[in-house]
Amino acid sequence: MVRYFGIPALLIAVFIGLYLTTQDAKSNTPSASDQQAIAQANSVAAGSDFSQAVPGLQAYFDQYHTYVGATLPQGSGVVLAQASPTAYCLQSGNVHEVGPGGTPQPGPC
Repeated sequence: MVRYFGIPALLIAVFIGLYLTTQDAKSNTPSASDQQAIAQANSVAAGSDFSQAVPGLQAYFDQYHTYVGATLPQGSGVVLAQASPTAYCLQSGNVHEVGPGGTPQPGPC
């Protein structure tokens, strides 16, 4: 008698476990407000990285009167994506800043 009820009970438990797992996976997707908060946090972090890179760029510009040829320190997490005689574009992850005097913006340069 136990054999007849043991296998169906086990199968029901497995199906309930699979159902709950799929429901949990659906509820773990971030909402629009969560995604906005994440993007804002990334922008703030990139802004901090950019503010550390800008003084070096400004010193290079003061010496050579151009941003062309400027380099950033290794490991800064910031890339000098574009440089012209009067402007530059810094990029960190999926955030960029056009300078001098710019603010962090989403997306690449």
